[in-house]
Amino acid sequence: MAALADGAEIAQLEQSLDRAMGEVFGTMIGVNCARTESAAPMEGQTIAALIGLAGAMSGTLVLQSESAAAMHVSELMTGIGPTEVDAMVRDAIGEMANMVAGAWKGYDPVLASKCLLSTPTVVVGSRYELFSRRATVRIDRVYGVEGSFFSVAVACERTE
Repeated sequence: MAALADGAEIAQLEQSLDRAMGEVFGTMIGVNCARTESAAPMEGQTIAALIGLAGAMSGTLVLQSESAAAMHVSELMTGIGPTEVDAMVRDAIGEMANMVAGAWKGYDPVLASKCLLSTPTVVVGSRYELFSRRATVRIDRVYGVEGSFFSVAVACERTE
């Protein structure tokens, strides 16, 4: 049975997520990414990349945005301006989620060495809901990136 996470542990994981988002977006595509308290609800077609966590931490990390934001990030990563959410955009958002999850877990020595990541699963659509099982750690954050927004949801629990 997993131990219940306390407030200090959750706060540390939240700070690590903020740091990971800032570093990945700043390093990989050269843009500022900062947590925001207010963002309009996502409308129209959205894209979500899910990363599974296994080992010392079990659960998921989901990076989600509107399609226009995902296409912009893909263009910044590749230098090619997409006109639709195609394989390149899906791969770019999947890779961004993978890098965020890797950086996030890397700030904790136990997770860095004893937590594995799955390959990204990418979902694109306009009418879907993502659900995850109950978890002792639940983090929901929204980040602003050049006028667009990305949400990150982490639902997990320590298994060690």
